[in-house]
Amino acid sequence: MPEGASTEELARRAAAGDGTALELLLTEIRPETVRRCGRFLPCREDAEEAAQDVLLQVARHITGFEGRSRFGTWLYTVVANCCRQKYRELKRRAAEQPAVIEPAHAVDPRTTSVIAGSRVDLLEALDRLEREHPQLVAPLVYRDICQLDYAEAAERAGIPLGTLKSRLHEARKRVRPWLTASA
Repeated sequence: MPEGASTEELARRAAAGDGTALELLLTEIRPETVRRCGRFLPCREDAEEAAQDVLLQVARHITGFEGRSRFGTWLYTVVANCCRQKYRELKRRAAEQPAVIEPAHAVDPRTTSVIAGSRVDLLEALDRLEREHPQLVAPLVYRDICQLDYAEAAERAGIPLGTLKSRLHEARKRVRPWLTASA
């Protein structure tokens, strides 16, 4: 990265059409993108695939970044959307072609990650919430998963702060029993 060029600066330059800045930006954000995707998807390979999708979306749609919010906030929106899309794709693929699990490859419950299981449960809960109450998904994703502060989450969701807080409360209330039932 050129001396003094921050990610924010690279994003602004890339959004203005600077191809070199875009290449540097994609290289700079790749490790963090993989980590962020890993917060959503339990399998490393799936997280890496989703990260590739994120980088592709950033490259294609960087001109949509207007600099009104931080680039990291904009990026987290892309990460959340790509990971949820990857999860739906994996779920659809599994439903279409159920895999035969050989006894030697069966999951050993003693070594299965509780975190991985909880991420799948969370993705299931988000999928259900989106079907039943789509307006509640963005506040929950931005605040609880992306861990944006309330003001940033409201800005990203495009709703007033009070509306974000009430939708977030409602989303948590609806999702909590689904997550505790699967635990």
